[in-house]
Amino acid sequence: MRRIRPVALILPGIIIYLNAFSLGFYAHKKINRMAVYGVPAPLAGFYKRNIEYITIHAVDPDKKKFIDSAEGPHHFINIDHYGSHPFDVLPKYWKDAAKRYSEDTLNKYGTLPWEVIYWENKLTDAFKKKDLNTILRASANIGHYVADAHVPLHTVANYNGQLTGQEGIHALWESAISEAFGDTYQHINGGAVYLKDPAATIWNILKQTYSLVPIVLIKEKEVSTHFTKSEKYLPSKNNKIRYTPAYIAAYNRALNGMVEKQLRSSAVDVSNFWYTAWVNAGQPDVSKLRDKH
Repeated sequence: MRRIRPVALILPGIIIYLNAFSLGFYAHKKINRMAVYGVPAPLAGFYKRNIEYITIHAVDPDKKKFIDSAEGPHHFINIDHYGSHPFDVLPKYWKDAAKRYSEDTLNKYGTLPWEVIYWENKLTDAFKKKDLNTILRASANIGHYVADAHVPLHTVANYNGQLTGQEGIHALWESAISEAFGDTYQHINGGAVYLKDPAATIWNILKQTYSLVPIVLIKEKEVSTHFTKSEKYLPSKNNKIRYTPAYIAAYNRALNGMVEKQLRSSAVDVSNFWYTAWVNAGQPDVSKLRDKH
């Protein structure tokens, strides 16, 4: 399991400590909350009634990493480990991939796409059984892992810029920008679609996300040339990297809205996975599920 020291971001009046290995609590909660508004009727009412649970528990998988050493690989896949054309050679289904590369190899380099499908199947089964607690837990978890699949640096070995002299870029991209500007991101409204092949969908998401890695790295290098060290970083505290608000804003502009687009795309895809599980379960009536959770 990869372990990255936390980094910190200071915004006016507040200090936010960020774990460079996760999307960030704010972003995950934002995505799950946005996804609720993408679910169409008649399922929309169910998710809106449970929006607080879905939002709060969006971060459970990240919390689990602190108590379960096996959890870490579920949040990433170093797709570049599998060669120059990884999406052509890496089997999409777990059994096929494990047969070709071994389970140890898959766990070492990340299991994110298979974790999404695991929870999608779990959610489908929970809908069939009308098991409220599992429906909500699986929904929150799907939201988390699908969101992680939209983070470019969750797809490569250079996950924190440590191979290119850009250490700290992970949290800069995925947490600092959304913390600074997320309140301006708009909710999506309805429109979730049925996914004929959820496994193919998550792999397509990862392929698109992976294609953004060069831009993420190049733009940070370019922006950095316009800032002195003191303009880029705030004084470190407890050996934690801290970026200035000016640098965060400049990097966000250079990315031309990439972070917001990826967060919004995450929310749309999360809605699609929830809706698909419900349809595959036979579209059960969940309007009366009000048990404690």
